[in-house]
Amino acid sequence: MHDQGFFFQALVYLTAAVISVPIAKRLGFGSVLGYLLAGIIIGPFVFGLIGEEGEDVMHFAEFGVVMMLFLIGLELRPSLLWKMRRSIFGLGGLQLIVTMLAIGGIALAFRQSMNEALAIGLILALSSTAMILQTLVEKGQIKTSAGQASFSVLLMQDIAVIPILAILPLLASEIHTAGDAAHHADEARRIAGIAIEGWFKVVLILVVITGIVLVGRFLARHIFRLIAKTGLREIFTATALLLIVAIAVVMDLVGLSPALGAFLAGVVLADNEYRHELEANIEPFKGLLLGLFFIAVGASIDFNLLFERPGLVLALLGTLIAVKFIVLFLLGRVFSLKGGQGLLFSFVLAQGGEFAFVLISYSQQNQVIRPEVSALLLIVVALSMAATPLLLLLNEKVFQPMVEDAANERDPDVIDDGETPVIIAGFGRFGVIVGRLLLSNGFTATILDDNPDNIDVLRKFGFKVYYGDATRSDLLHAAGADSAKTIVIAVDDMNKALKITDLVQKEYPHLEIIGRAVSKQHAYEYLRRGIHNYEHDMFHSSLNLGIRTLTKLGFNPYQAYRAARIFKHHNNAIEKELFKHYDEDEKKYLSESRRFAGELENLLQTEHHQSIHEFDTAWDNTTLREEVEKASENKNRN
Repeated sequence: MHDQGFFFQALVYLTAAVISVPIAKRLGFGSVLGYLLAGIIIGPFVFGLIGEEGEDVMHFAEFGVVMMLFLIGLELRPSLLWKMRRSIFGLGGLQLIVTMLAIGGIALAFRQSMNEALAIGLILALSSTAMILQTLVEKGQIKTSAGQASFSVLLMQDIAVIPILAILPLLASEIHTAGDAAHHADEARRIAGIAIEGWFKVVLILVVITGIVLVGRFLARHIFRLIAKTGLREIFTATALLLIVAIAVVMDLVGLSPALGAFLAGVVLADNEYRHELEANIEPFKGLLLGLFFIAVGASIDFNLLFERPGLVLALLGTLIAVKFIVLFLLGRVFSLKGGQGLLFSFVLAQGGEFAFVLISYSQQNQVIRPEVSALLLIVVALSMAATPLLLLLNEKVFQPMVEDAANERDPDVIDDGETPVIIAGFGRFGVIVGRLLLSNGFTATILDDNPDNIDVLRKFGFKVYYGDATRSDLLHAAGADSAKTIVIAVDDMNKALKITDLVQKEYPHLEIIGRAVSKQHAYEYLRRGIHNYEHDMFHSSLNLGIRTLTKLGFNPYQAYRAARIFKHHNNAIEKELFKHYDEDEKKYLSESRRFAGELENLLQTEHHQSIHEFDTAWDNTTLREEVEKASENKNRN
């Protein structure tokens, strides 16, 4: 029965997601609202298909947030994170403090105790990392100035969860008071024990963080290289998941946020050559778990409390959103977020967060917040998260058009160093020449190769090469195919090159394809796909060797170069003409090949016997030098 219950629950969750999310996307609401509606429908209020086990599902699905922050960390090198310190600690820190004081002040006005008001302010100052980042990425707004500011605030909030967890138990100290001296002595010993334990915990935290940095910086590369050599994608995926699960478990054991630990690990691995492969392998798991998390949030909304006290719940919901919106809008102005970007920043963060569910429960266990207050806070936070997609839709349809030029202009995207105009797929002996030429002319490139040994050698010479299979759409997406201009397909496997070509033409049609052709058939397959920007991988080296051979046979350097140039031009024209007969008539193809070969021979013979104009050899320093030397020798003899 247990197995049947598990499969039934899986069927319920998956069916709800598959039906609700496409409908929500079709109506323009976004996937997050679709997941929330799915949770409401299958939850206790509507069909009752899930009950108390929904809380267990939520705890499991919160791992999606951990994965999301790991992926975000992969996009941020430490140098870039340092550049964002002003917005993280300045804007993010002020948002936390001002929002906490504002909400705590309102709680005091409603006759809550000082400690309870402070706890409420701390909890409600947080926003939903999972919902906001998912929505911003989905709408393509993560790299706008509002998106970057929102990310900074969320990162600061995730960091702040650690001290908040430490502060909350201290707020319950006034409850445990007594008049007798014995109790005070016990209390003093308890406080001293807490202090000792606190110092030990600080040391342990520093050790864990240092370990994560050292492993990610020095050991992970060798581990992933060994795994990549197996050629088994599922083992690479298992290793990536093991890394994140291990970090989450260790961080949880020392009392830190698993999400923050995953983010730190991602930042440390941001310069790792296996970054794109990690991102591509983890992305599907992250998406599914986040979807599951949002469904669980929707199912957790207590509509019975809403119907019992609708006025109070809606008033608290409106107050929360209004207070956070005003604080965010004012801070956005201070930090130069104006017009449409300021509105987007304010709307997107004006809700409670997923960490609130944990902190509310933790506060109630430590007797900081009374049960009736925690029940109200839970439904207000859940409703505020459910209202966020609607608020963003309202902003997009109503408020943004009211801002001057907002409908026609958008702030420039904040482009980080990770985005490059060129992707090079395959960095062997052919691709490395292309890469060196681009780099020497000031162009950076995202380079993908699936040979671990090759990557290890090239990185020693300063190339930023990443391990990954470019035939995977998710990996190309992770490498920046959405924003790149050109992809150079330099792999030496024709079938793999054509697979990449088909994938790019289907999913990234804006990318200009420049290909390496390893054979005549390969060139024809490019032409069949409408691609004319290709080169045979040995053509130019063979041609240059032919030029040298001609000079040894009596041609002067210019004559040899001119013959090679005519040969190349005629060969390219012949190749395109022969392609017309390649699939139709083999006999016709062969006869045309012989005819074109004869024409080329006659053309080159004619060119060779024609006199070369004196200006044609003006560039030929070697020939001129030889002529001067011969003239000098003749003069000396005479």
